[in-house]
Amino acid sequence: MADTEVQFEDPLASHAPSGQQEQVSGEREPDCTESLQNTGQGEVEEPLLSSSAVVAQAPPCGDGAACSCLGARWMERSLESMELQLQLLTSKADDLHNWVTSGQGHFEREALAEAVSRFLYTCQPYFNHLEYLRSHKSQHTLLPFDSYTWLLDFSQQLCDRLEQLVLTYASYNLLCLDETNPNSVSPFCMGQSQLGPLRVAAFRYFKPMPYLAQVHTSLYKRMRWNVDRLREEQSEEGVAKIVGDTEYYFLCYEDIPNAHADAGEDSVVRMWSIGKWVQVTPDTDDIYDWIICEVSQADYHRLLFLGRAEPSSGSATVRLQQMLSSHQTAE
Repeated sequence: MADTEVQFEDPLASHAPSGQQEQVSGEREPDCTESLQNTGQGEVEEPLLSSSAVVAQAPPCGDGAACSCLGARWMERSLESMELQLQLLTSKADDLHNWVTSGQGHFEREALAEAVSRFLYTCQPYFNHLEYLRSHKSQHTLLPFDSYTWLLDFSQQLCDRLEQLVLTYASYNLLCLDETNPNSVSPFCMGQSQLGPLRVAAFRYFKPMPYLAQVHTSLYKRMRWNVDRLREEQSEEGVAKIVGDTEYYFLCYEDIPNAHADAGEDSVVRMWSIGKWVQVTPDTDDIYDWIICEVSQADYHRLLFLGRAEPSSGSATVRLQQMLSSHQTAE
């Protein structure tokens, strides 16, 4: 496989509208969309990334050692490609970070904010392809497990670097992280995967946000997953089309008073969990009910308790996928 080349423009050299797609070659990964009500994000169009990794295909599965050898070589080349892309993306993140912290005031504030917004958009295909490789592990059972550990590590490294970058820009009042603001950059898409009939898109909040915008619930969300349950339906014209219902899952924490704390112990215990958004208001799908509803309300149904330590974004996504897969098997 040829060396991977990732094409970037100098983000401060162009003032194209945020989200504008650049014309580069490569296979499109599945769209990564933002569907939850009242996030201020709207639907996100997916950009293209010039990369030979995007068009990498798994080898045909033969038998025995031949299949294992081909699969291992394919994964090795994919890992090398993804590691190179990670280095390029983190280097660009460092440049953006240095531009604002070095006090180079000749850059306009709007240009700096636009540069970071466009860079977040550029990173989405990379997260998509990492998830694509991880979600296909069941098709390559002879591949070493640590290959998928590497993929998780790549995703976490880029996630951490983006968080550092965006929080720095927010501290300079260059970016907004409040999801009720239409100009907010939080949450951002961390990739999309396919689990049978389920399509899972992961979103990460740059800082914890209240579970509900206008109601205090003591819950704070750190991640969200849009889970589309896809099925095929026939239209009135007899044409088959794929439709789906979307469910929303969250990684949240809550601070629980510790009534039995001894002297010197924490009086509050922070507990993490994964739960499901269960719509309360409006209680119908009627579009008119949604129009007159200023902010939708929902309960949080806890499904997985994760303990006191905050899980990484990758491990939390794996736990959600395992839960969804087990439910699929049970059904």
